[in-house]
Amino acid sequence: MSVFRFLFPPLWSGLLLAWLAFGQTAIAATVVDAAGRTVVVPDRVERILLGEGRLIYTLALLEGKRPFARVAGWQGDFRGLDVQGYAAFRRVFPQADAIPLVGGTSPETFSVEKALSVRPDIAFMTLSGGHGPTPGSEAVRQLQAAGVPVVFVDFSNHPLQNTVPSLRAMGRAIGRDAQATAFIDFYTREVGRVTRVLDAAARRPDWRRPTVFVDMLAGLRDCCGSPGKGNLGDLIAAAGGDNIGAGRIPGPIGTLSVEYLLSSRPDVYVATGVFAAGQGGVTLGYQATPAQARASLRQVANRPQTRELDAVRSGRAFGLWHVFYDSPEHLIALQALARWLHPSRFPDLDPERTRAELYARFMPIPASGVFTIGPVAP
Repeated sequence: MSVFRFLFPPLWSGLLLAWLAFGQTAIAATVVDAAGRTVVVPDRVERILLGEGRLIYTLALLEGKRPFARVAGWQGDFRGLDVQGYAAFRRVFPQADAIPLVGGTSPETFSVEKALSVRPDIAFMTLSGGHGPTPGSEAVRQLQAAGVPVVFVDFSNHPLQNTVPSLRAMGRAIGRDAQATAFIDFYTREVGRVTRVLDAAARRPDWRRPTVFVDMLAGLRDCCGSPGKGNLGDLIAAAGGDNIGAGRIPGPIGTLSVEYLLSSRPDVYVATGVFAAGQGGVTLGYQATPAQARASLRQVANRPQTRELDAVRSGRAFGLWHVFYDSPEHLIALQALARWLHPSRFPDLDPERTRAELYARFMPIPASGVFTIGPVAP
């Protein structure tokens, strides 16, 4: 072989380069996404399109200190709806302002033309479809026809079922397998701190699931937004609760009547919030203080629609950051719900401490603010 290389160096060099090129193509990854689709992704991803802007929370877990390095474009929901979250990222990464928007805050605003103009190597979309394209949509078909692989993930519809495979798919697709595995190990450990205790408790004769109403975006729209089957409803069930919306709402999110809410007499009331102080609803998030969170929760819980609930009148009212419904950080919500529903079984469980560890180990921004609060007296 050494004689061959000596006699025909140009030919040998060409064969070697061809083999290397073939080898690079051959190691392109294949992932199965949350929609059950098998997707071939490039072996090298340099430009990422986020079909839901708040996927930056998940991407940051995988990308570490450079969460925006490969983001070529994104949907506008993160900027437009998660004001505190966007400000928290922008404070550390001002380049967030320069990332092109490919749409607004709803699926119909997504522009395929704008998406293709940012030349993505891959696109990540969510199954929930609340803010971007869904599987089988015309937008997805057009992206695929243009040669852009589309990978669907799910941290919302069925979070406890789909988070781990979604993280594995994302990690595999962008060459962050090790980072995905590290977070999955943390996630599995922290979820297990709840499920192991409750699995044992459920075998006891005195086991009971307290009823709970989660008032989604409480005070910011007409009463009464609620999880149904899926979404936060899955977390309520895993936390040992009985979601009063599960029997009335067929999908992940819907609305309950005030009459049904009052007649259900839930044992625990939980309001979700996302906006800063003075913007209405429950003040939770990166800019919130404990005093603001408590005062706003008390005000929301004492609205005419909810102030007569036994849970509110007896001081069993709590608050959760709304974006827990659409992020792997929902493990914090799971721990909070378990602590509130079964305080005697979780005396040492501290969801805010868990969040502090999550941010110290995996997130590129500080763990500022307040994300769980309560109980508050009427």
